[in-house]
Amino acid sequence: MNKRERVLNAMDGKPVDRVPVGFWFHFPEDMDLKKECVNAHIDFIHRCDTDFLKIMCDGYFDYPNPIIPEIKKPEDWYQMQPMGKDHPFIREQVERAKEIVKKLDGECCTFYNVFCPMSYLRFGTSEELLMSHLRENPEAVMYAFDVIAQDAITLSTLLIQEGGCDGIYYCVQNAEEWRFTAEEYRKYVTPSDRKVLEAVNEVSQYNILHCCGWAGDKNRMEVWQDYPAKTVNWAVFVEDMSMKEGKTFFDGKCVLGGFDNRPQGVLYQGPKEEVQAFTRKLVEETGTRGFIIGADCTLPRDIDKDHFTWVVEEVKKMA
Repeated sequence: MNKRERVLNAMDGKPVDRVPVGFWFHFPEDMDLKKECVNAHIDFIHRCDTDFLKIMCDGYFDYPNPIIPEIKKPEDWYQMQPMGKDHPFIREQVERAKEIVKKLDGECCTFYNVFCPMSYLRFGTSEELLMSHLRENPEAVMYAFDVIAQDAITLSTLLIQEGGCDGIYYCVQNAEEWRFTAEEYRKYVTPSDRKVLEAVNEVSQYNILHCCGWAGDKNRMEVWQDYPAKTVNWAVFVEDMSMKEGKTFFDGKCVLGGFDNRPQGVLYQGPKEEVQAFTRKLVEETGTRGFIIGADCTLPRDIDKDHFTWVVEEVKKMA
């Protein structure tokens, strides 16, 4: 079974010859976003022999809508319009993905990181401004979320249809227990979240939902429980929900993760025998079907890449 077959079978809940493995991290901030970043992705997967590649959106976090700097009061959000398919923010990401996919030449599946509308807006403004406006005039901010959702749909569609990616790794955030009640999140944020996912599912059925625990605060996981995605990844060590528990929680969907992504985690600092023992335990507890080994989130970029190969070596021995 080749890497593509292994990952797609896992996502479909079908038998695999062994559990697939995939990890990711941000590349250096000073790296050229075209040639250097492309080659870094290729070099990484060839060195570590992981089963799929998550293409990072490094350099494209802040949503660059020209209206955003002019926002002073909530009603100003109604000035926003989609950037459109020809904006450099979209074209440059598609071109980078296309180059990476071309160099891989069918070797493995690729999934491109796309953020949910609220996160793009939070990156492009500030926590304080966004939450203040959302409390004061939620309809205006939700209008902005819908505008960004249109661009996220355009980006995702082009990444798959033109860039050749198998799907997107869709990062949802902002459901921390302190930020919203479950009812508030479902009212204000879920509509734009789902708008993107549902549109992208029309283009590819192989999309990954990442329930991000970036802040280290517990999220209201129930708000994402019914989101339509083939595979789900979440912060096991933040949410206190194991891979096995998550399979039940997400109604039998393929689950991705298991390792702590933080510096205190065994994957980052553990010796080989501990990393491999943890790998064995993960597989024994979760099973081999509908499971892809990964981490809670992006790993520190200075992690020793040999630690990834230790995991791959162990799952191969268990096959």
